[in-house]
Amino acid sequence: MSGLRIEGLTVRFGRGRRAMAAVDGVSLTVPPGRIVSLVGESGSGKSTLARAIVGLVPPTAGQVLLDDEDITSDTARRRRIQMVFQDPYASLNPRMTVGASLDEALQAQARTGACLTREQRGQETGRLLDLVALSSEHAGMLPGRLSGGQRQRVALARALAVRPDVIIADEITSALDVSVQGAVLNLVRDIQARFGTSMLFISHNLEVVRYVSDVIAVMYLGRIVEAAPTEELLSRPRHPYTRALLAAVPRLGRSWREIDTPSGDLDAPDPHHPPRGCRFHPRCPVGPRVNASRSVCLALDPQLDAARRLHRAACHFADDLAAAGGLMAMGPTRDAPGIAEERDGPSNGGHASLAAVAATDKETATKEQR
Repeated sequence: MSGLRIEGLTVRFGRGRRAMAAVDGVSLTVPPGRIVSLVGESGSGKSTLARAIVGLVPPTAGQVLLDDEDITSDTARRRRIQMVFQDPYASLNPRMTVGASLDEALQAQARTGACLTREQRGQETGRLLDLVALSSEHAGMLPGRLSGGQRQRVALARALAVRPDVIIADEITSALDVSVQGAVLNLVRDIQARFGTSMLFISHNLEVVRYVSDVIAVMYLGRIVEAAPTEELLSRPRHPYTRALLAAVPRLGRSWREIDTPSGDLDAPDPHHPPRGCRFHPRCPVGPRVNASRSVCLALDPQLDAARRLHRAACHFADDLAAAGGLMAMGPTRDAPGIAEERDGPSNGGHASLAAVAATDKETATKEQR
């Protein structure tokens, strides 16, 4: 098992006054054999960070380390990190069958290791399809004949073909039906448990993150503002942005008027010109907009001494929020969205949960073909 570590990673776009730091000095660790989830609203820099890790976007500064070895500029060794994208149809060649896509990945792996014969690659393709709960007949299909959930499983199988040490999953369930989301999430947990693969799981859905992750990191305007073990962060959040995200999770029996949303500007600030001091202060429900005595937020960046606070919270008043108590916005259970009745998850026979939604998956594929 291998661990991924990111040190001070920065990604800048543009020049001069219109330059923008989409990722600003991010440091994050994915321990060996663990799933670390990255959450935040759209535009916070999550996908840019993922692309910088795998080398699709050149970093301006910082390091990407795998097993404590710098691979920032080592293209060959970065193949040990594979990425599964949000839109599987866009990431799969529409003119290549599923089997051909997997065979291409296997040939790429062969260039860095032992060469496989055509027969061996065929056997490996069948093994990969079985691993993601697809039958061998899918090998001859084009992506257009598959449902969204099936395409995402193919994309995951292609990533596994090169036997990666780390997988980055970027919003892989956001475009799927709720029932199919549950199947894919159970598959992710099953694969991680079986192979001990480290994973960076990116999502804006806290229910999804809660189900799969060991650690959650919260990202806002290009920076990590809080990180902690899953249950600890969900029950005792230290940063007001994290609390706002948790409070916005829909719950039965609660009116929208009860949701503790950010005060002030509802939209995030212009990333070309981030606010001075705390970047969240224009929207903070406990900051200087509602409490004038907290003017320190306007001038001093809380990121500078975040390391000394619990959860590494980038908030000057994180300890005060902790004293006020957590939100307990999400209950103690960790059921996959859409299949909450299956308490045992992937441990119940590996693909049992996948079989539970197979009919839905097949029906979805039929509708899309029409």
